[in-house]
Amino acid sequence: MTALKLFRSVLVVVIILISTHSSYALVQLSSEEALEKFNKLHESIEALFPQNEIKTFRRESFTEEQLKTYLSQHFKQLDLIPFIKGHHALKLNTYLHSANWFRLIGLTKESINSYKEFFRYYGVNEEQLTEAEKEAYLRMRTFGYDMLADNYAKVSYLDSAQIQHKYNIKFASKFNRISYPSSINNYGLFLYWHKNDLEAALIQFKKAFTITKKQFSQHYLLGSIRDNIADIYLEYNRIKEANTLYGENFEFYKYTINDDLQSIDIPRLVSAGSQYISTALTLNDLTEATKVFNELETILKNPIYKSKILPKSQLEILKAKELLYSKKNRFEDTYAILKEVKTLEDSLNSLIAGSEQKRLTVVNSIVLDQVKSSFKTERIERENKIKSQDLKLWIITLSSSLVLLVLLLLFLRRHKNLIIAQNKQQLAEQSKELVTINNQKLQAEIKAKKRDLSDFAINLTQNQEWAKLLAEKLEVFKKAKGRERTKLLEIFEKDIQNKIRYDHDTKDFYERLDKLSDSFYSVLHTKYPNLTKTEIHLCSLIRLKIDSHTIANFQNITLSSLNTSRYRLRKKLNLHEDDNLDEFIQFL
Repeated sequence: MTALKLFRSVLVVVIILISTHSSYALVQLSSEEALEKFNKLHESIEALFPQNEIKTFRRESFTEEQLKTYLSQHFKQLDLIPFIKGHHALKLNTYLHSANWFRLIGLTKESINSYKEFFRYYGVNEEQLTEAEKEAYLRMRTFGYDMLADNYAKVSYLDSAQIQHKYNIKFASKFNRISYPSSINNYGLFLYWHKNDLEAALIQFKKAFTITKKQFSQHYLLGSIRDNIADIYLEYNRIKEANTLYGENFEFYKYTINDDLQSIDIPRLVSAGSQYISTALTLNDLTEATKVFNELETILKNPIYKSKILPKSQLEILKAKELLYSKKNRFEDTYAILKEVKTLEDSLNSLIAGSEQKRLTVVNSIVLDQVKSSFKTERIERENKIKSQDLKLWIITLSSSLVLLVLLLLFLRRHKNLIIAQNKQQLAEQSKELVTINNQKLQAEIKAKKRDLSDFAINLTQNQEWAKLLAEKLEVFKKAKGRERTKLLEIFEKDIQNKIRYDHDTKDFYERLDKLSDSFYSVLHTKYPNLTKTEIHLCSLIRLKIDSHTIANFQNITLSSLNTSRYRLRKKLNLHEDDNLDEFIQFL
C-alpha cells in the first residue's frame, strides 16, 4: 500500500466519523422532561399506594410483589432527581421519604445514604428555600438526625451513632421545641440499649425529663421518658421507685392525648398498667395490683378503645393477669391463662418470622436488581463518555496518526529485512513465554483446587455437625412416646426441610451473585490469589453493602463466626488496624 492510498483510506474514516458523530451524542433529559416523568411516576405510585395507606404502612400488610413494585417505581424517581433543576422542596421530600422507607423495610445502609443526601442537599440549597419551607424542614431535620443515629447503631457503627446523637442534641438546643428533650431521651436510649451504660443513660433521661416537665408538661413524651427511668430503676432493683413511676404513667396515659394518634395512646396505657401491676405484686401489694387491674379492664372494655388494643397489648394484659392470679393462689386460672399466653406468643412469633422472611426475600431481590442496574448504568456512562469526545479531537488525532503512518511506511520499506529478523526472534521469545504462561496457569489451577478443597472441607464439617445434631435429636425421638414422640417427629421433619430449603436458596443466591460479580472476582483473583471461594463471596456481599446480620444468615453462621471470617480476610488483604474493610472493598 502506497502512502497516497493510505492517506485516502484514513480520510474516508474521518469523513465517516464526522457524519456519524451526532448519532453518538450523549442523550440527556431536559429538566422539564425529567419533571414530567417524575410526576407520572408519582401519580402511578399514588394510584397503587394512596398516601393514607402509606402513612399507616405495616410491612406485613403488603405483598412481596407490591413492595417490589413500589420500590422499583421509587428508584426510578431517584434516578430522575439529578436532571430536575430547582424544585428543591420536591427533591428534599423525595430524599427524606426514601430514607424513612428504606429504614422501615430494613434497607438500613440505603436509608443512611438517603438521609445523608437529604442533609447534603439541604446544606447546599438552604438559602434558596423560603422561610416557611425552612420552618417546615426544621422538625424533619431533627427527626432525620435521630433516625440517622439510630441507623448507625443498627449496623453497629456505634461511634458514628454517638457522634450523630450529640450533634442532634446541640442542633435541637437552639430551638424551644419538644425535639430538644426528645433528642436527649433518644441519646439515653442509645446508651441504654447499645452501650449498656445504665448510669450515663439515667443521667440523660433525668435531664430530658426535667426539660420536658418544665416546658412541655402535657406532652406524651413525658410518659415515655418516665417509663425509661423506671426501666433502669428495675435494672438496679429499685422496685419501689420504679413502681411509683409506672403508677404515675398509668394516670398520665389515661388523659394525655398523643399528638400523632390524636387520641389516648392505648398501647402505652396498657404497658404502664401492666408494669405497675407487676411491680406492685413484687412489693406484695396485692390490693393495689387488683385495684389497678380492675380499672384497666374497665377502661379496655370501653367500645371506643377495644379496637385499638394490639396483640402485643393483649399479651401484656394476659401476663399481668397471670401474675395476679398466681399471687392469689388461683392455680387453675393461672394455668389456663398461661396456655393463652403461649398461644398468643406463638402466633406473634410466627407473624414476625413470616414478615421477616418476606422482607429478606424482597431485600435480596432489590439488592440484586440494584446491582444489575448499577452495572448497566456504569457501562452506558462509559460508552457515552467515549462517544461524546469532541469532534476536533478526532480530527487532530486522526491527522496526526496519518502523518505517523506515512513516516512509518517509509521506515518499514527501508528496514524490511531487519523487521523479518526481529519477527523471527519474537516468535521464539513468544514460544518461551507461552510455556511460562501455561506453567503459571497450571499453578493457578492447582491453587484454585486447593481453595475449593478448603471450602469443601468447611461445608463437610458444617454438614457433619448438622448430622451429629440430627443424630442427637433422633436418640431423643427414640426414647419419646405418645404425643411427645409425634411432636418431636414434626420438629425433626421440619429441621430437615429447613436444611434442604436453606441449601437450595443459598446455592441459587450465590449462583446469581457469581454471574453479577465476574469482573470483581477477576480483580480479586489477580490481586489476592490466596483467597478462598468463601472469602471471595464475603467480599462480594460486603461490596453489595449488605449488613452483617444478613451476611451471617446467608452463610449460616453466627455473628461471632462472621467477625472471625472478617478478621482473617483483613489479614489476607494486608489491611492495617485503622483501615475500614467495607470501604476498602468498595474501591477495589
